[in-house]
Amino acid sequence: MKFPGGGGNMNKMMKQAKQMQEQIAQMQAELEEREIEASAGGGAVTVTVNGKQQLIGIKIKPEVVDPDDVEMLEDLITAAVNEGVKQSQDMVSSEMAKITGGLNLPGMP
Repeated sequence: MKFPGGGGNMNKMMKQAKQMQEQIAQMQAELEEREIEASAGGGAVTVTVNGKQQLIGIKIKPEVVDPDDVEMLEDLITAAVNEGVKQSQDMVSSEMAKITGGLNLPGMP
């Protein structure tokens, strides 16, 4: 069975796919080095998240630490972490879209 356009088009597609794969690997390595800061409670809790959606730092203003209201501090930390992870995911998606041209590739963020 012959495909229209011959093998040249297939070779070109394979070469483009390999280039895209290399660009994605490079971008993923670069994104691991990027950091996002997000905060909650007007800056009472600030977190730093990297491009792999890993929490790499938390800063808590001392005035927010109230032994009688630990639940509020827990809520602020949760909100800040969730926002940091969301921003990191958005950054990764945006950068990957630049390479893939918005293609919806399985297994890619």
